[in-house]
Amino acid sequence: MKDDSFFSQLIDDDVEFMPMLSLEEEDDINKDKIPEDLPILPLKNTVLFPGVILPITVGRDKSLKAVKHAYKKDKIIGVVSQKDDSVEDPEYADLNSVGTVARIIKMLKMPDGSSTIVIQGRKRLKTKALVSEEPFLMAKCELIEDIKPKNKAEFSAIISSIKDLAQKIIKLSPNIPSEASFVLKNMDSPLFLLHFISSNLGSGLKDKQTILEENDLTRRAEYVLEFLNNELQMIELKVKIQNKVQTDIEKQQKDYFLNQQLKTIQEELGGSSHDKEIKELKLKASKKKWPEAVLKAFNKDVERLQRTNPAAADYGLVLNYLELLLDLPWKKYTQDNFDLTNAQKVLDRDHHGLEKIKERIIEYLAVLKLKGDMKSPILCFVGPPGVGKTSLGKSIASALNRKYIRMSLGGLHDESEIRGHRKTYIGAMPGRILQSIKKADASNPVFVLDEVDKIGADFRGDPSSALLEVLDPEQNETFYDNYLELEYDLSKVLFIATANNINSIQPALRDRMEIIWLSGYSIEEKAEIAKKHLIPKLRSQHGLKSKQFKIGDTALAYVIERYTRESGVRELERKIAALMRRAAKLIASGEKSTVTISKPMAIEILGVATMDPTQYNEALPKGVAVGLAWTQTGGDILFIESSLSKGKESLTLTGNLGNVMKESASIALSFIKSNAEKFGISPETFENHKIHIHVPEGAIPKDGPSAGITILAALASVFSGKPIKKGIAMSGEITLRGKLLPVGGIKEKILAAKRAGLSEIYLCDKNQKDVDEINKEYIKGLNIVYKKTMMDVLSDVLT
Repeated sequence: MKDDSFFSQLIDDDVEFMPMLSLEEEDDINKDKIPEDLPILPLKNTVLFPGVILPITVGRDKSLKAVKHAYKKDKIIGVVSQKDDSVEDPEYADLNSVGTVARIIKMLKMPDGSSTIVIQGRKRLKTKALVSEEPFLMAKCELIEDIKPKNKAEFSAIISSIKDLAQKIIKLSPNIPSEASFVLKNMDSPLFLLHFISSNLGSGLKDKQTILEENDLTRRAEYVLEFLNNELQMIELKVKIQNKVQTDIEKQQKDYFLNQQLKTIQEELGGSSHDKEIKELKLKASKKKWPEAVLKAFNKDVERLQRTNPAAADYGLVLNYLELLLDLPWKKYTQDNFDLTNAQKVLDRDHHGLEKIKERIIEYLAVLKLKGDMKSPILCFVGPPGVGKTSLGKSIASALNRKYIRMSLGGLHDESEIRGHRKTYIGAMPGRILQSIKKADASNPVFVLDEVDKIGADFRGDPSSALLEVLDPEQNETFYDNYLELEYDLSKVLFIATANNINSIQPALRDRMEIIWLSGYSIEEKAEIAKKHLIPKLRSQHGLKSKQFKIGDTALAYVIERYTRESGVRELERKIAALMRRAAKLIASGEKSTVTISKPMAIEILGVATMDPTQYNEALPKGVAVGLAWTQTGGDILFIESSLSKGKESLTLTGNLGNVMKESASIALSFIKSNAEKFGISPETFENHKIHIHVPEGAIPKDGPSAGITILAALASVFSGKPIKKGIAMSGEITLRGKLLPVGGIKEKILAAKRAGLSEIYLCDKNQKDVDEINKEYIKGLNIVYKKTMMDVLSDVLT
């Protein structure tokens, strides 16, 4: 049939070209002897116009007989379009009444039995009546004359506009050859131009039939102009849309071809193809023992992955999710070691002291051994830095024969770090809880949550609140991660949290944990830790053998007393490392083969001692008292100084004190005023003197209730003119009624006093139970005095 491309006939070299004459000339159709009765050729999907050459494939039996009859006789045939192109065997009533007289130029027989003819339209005709239906349609016809334009100028203008529009369509349409524009320019006959363009319009058959049936040439030209204008608008709109999306389409095509090439290369190199990847996922899934909900989610996403193009962005997201489901250790547990003797040996091997904590771990193992299963408790180790909170978790994992995970929470301020991101976000991933479980490849590891007191909070959420579900034994068996979108059982995980300051932990979170306090180490404990743990570890790190480096007990004790004061052993570790570096230098240079650190050598390497224990045992001037304080780094010792000067009564407090210490100073002054007679102080002394209380090291913030009795002693000393006995330190809170109240951090404070070389400590009698928990060996040489009232303390400490 006819080629669909616009103006295709202009470049058809196989068809004899028979140009039409101008409007002024007589058409040569009069020379053809056209009988009144003509064989009719129905056209199914096209309209033939006068002057247009058209190749037609004839397949229907009646049509073939009509063509053969006409070709043998005079080669003249009537060509009429069907009203409905869906009718396969049209009758006379199914045809339009207006058609075209055509001449058969060529006729070719095809291998399939059909024939192809090349016809040229000559003149319009109208069928008047049916002559016969067999063996082909025959009808009486009459020629239709065109009504010539009354206004030739107007007609010429319309033809010129038609030609211009056709040129634009040729230019915008990529399927039309550029030669068509040249041929169109050289058409001289307006009528041929009009009919040729009508034949190749993109409009439907009804529009073309309307043009053919119009007798007035001017009106016919207006129809063509209207249809051409509509077609031009459609083409311009298509071009606009194509230009708009061309960049995206080109990128998609480029990505597609690159991915196809990459896929081919991977297959050539033996890499996994899309189908192989999915097959491997299903194979891994068949070996997993997971809950029904997880299996359902996996199967659903595998089916989704099979329907997704590997080049699509969603493919990688779904694949990552499926790999997470496969990698998580659903219901996979390591076998616990219930040998309590072995557990005790492991804990004793790795840590010196910490008897209370070791006992708690052994109790947990004992219950687990008897019951076979229990919801793991949430232990929280609270203590100063460097006392072994984190490393204790590792020892517990070793004793239980469980996997060990450590997750630092210091500075964490995004809730998604705990619960994960939703899959809809770019770069979404599961929370660090599930990531750590996946890394451990077991659902019952020992999980250390380090620095739980240093969690932050901002507009991205409150991570400490997100931890509530993780650390609640009643809830964590159904822990929900936003990325996983499934419940995961964390009830078998042994969570261990560490913190320096329990007051910084959110109350609701603190309520879910069992607090275990780790106090600082005494000098004796530090020495044992150095011998058993620090020196062997540092010796290995510095490439020294056991015979190449030694340190005497006296030198080690001197280093501990004079160069370290913190509760932990990190500073001690740094000092020993400094000694080893010097030893490594001497051995590496060949100066010595072995190095034994003595006290003088330690002083030479470490420099002048930073701590002087004798400063607290010296005689104190009037108005100065020694107090004990608790800090995040352990116990500490502080001086409290007071002085009187002439002037109107006032109280000045300096030393970067907090509100609690300021209140303690006011209470102490009020107590002395109310008991002035007992202290032998006249009322005029208060009215005529300015009182100044100072706590040295003003750059360091200080607050808390521990300094109340010390401030009172300093004021009592300056007002009475009696100095406080040397070697005495005290700690306790005071009231206006004269009672001494207990305080916390007793072990840290006593150990700090022991390290400082103090000989006597005054405490509230209710703190005796705290002292009884301390190993007697660690406080040997210290005299602990317990008092109930403030007056009892002052009567003893003032000389």
